[in-house]
Amino acid sequence: MCAHRVESRLHIYCRAVAAIRASGLVKRYGATCALDGVDLEVQAGEVRGLLGPNGAGKTTLLRLLFGLVRPDAGSIELLDRVVETPDCVPLKGVAGFVEDPSFYPYLSGKANLELLVELDDGAGRQSIDEALERVDLASRGGDRVSGYSTGMRQRLGIAAALLRSPRLLLFDEPTSGLDPAGTRAVGALLRELSADGVAVLLSSHLIGEVESVCDSFTVLRHGQVVWSGSGARLQAEAPASAYALVTSDDERALQIADAEVGVSAGRLRNGGVAISVEEGCLDGFVLALGRAGVAVRRLDQLLSPLESMFFALTSDAFIGQLEAHELAERVLAQT
Repeated sequence: MCAHRVESRLHIYCRAVAAIRASGLVKRYGATCALDGVDLEVQAGEVRGLLGPNGAGKTTLLRLLFGLVRPDAGSIELLDRVVETPDCVPLKGVAGFVEDPSFYPYLSGKANLELLVELDDGAGRQSIDEALERVDLASRGGDRVSGYSTGMRQRLGIAAALLRSPRLLLFDEPTSGLDPAGTRAVGALLRELSADGVAVLLSSHLIGEVESVCDSFTVLRHGQVVWSGSGARLQAEAPASAYALVTSDDERALQIADAEVGVSAGRLRNGGVAISVEEGCLDGFVLALGRAGVAVRRLDQLLSPLESMFFALTSDAFIGQLEAHELAERVLAQT
């Protein structure tokens, strides 16, 4: 079979397994345009991060995908079925939550899930205990939700989504309120589900929480897609990562940085050196410091490639136009 036919068949197959296919989505609230011509496609087994600052349109997009509100223009297909009106029957295989998941506080976590199963035609009753186990709530399932922490309610929301045997999960800030261990556990669960072919759209404004989980990313700003692509493309296109550096001789470190390709540096106001490093150039710079007898006493990453790209796309000042120390000061001021 010729390469052209193979490519064509692969293209047809990829379109067939798209879990989300949204085109030209527009949503206005009075004079405010929350979404302006948004396109989005997510394949089966893909975990896509939906990123953007507060007010970028992430939650509005999820509401449209769930069918909770109607777009002013554009089309949505989930699992090859058209989402039409806000009063349409919930699509089978689609689950998740927008903003904070809500439960009856006077009922236990398990009782809340049992009620949801009844409202969903009884499907998933046998999976309640398993769902609680997967989100590490098996020992607290009998406790009233009123006694749950914010993170526990988030995990209960994920358990509720799992009861629908989802092929597509839509989550709005699912790690909100979770401690680092809980965040890692949720990320591992999402990767496990994606390995089974479940598509996940994960909305967040906390870059560090999604960077290691997602295969691809879509960045929104002012209701428009400003960047979309794979993690590999991100690594190739991201501006330089930023680090804060403390050495035994900061003045000499600055001189070495000036001589290194792909490295720029500047002094920080409170001491130390800020460096901006292009992909693949950090090791060479650190080795150059060692050859010059300059000890690295501390090296803290301020911006990863994804954070760097996010900063570049959503900030008023483009990251590439900032000196390393200006960039570092801005990031440090936000932490």
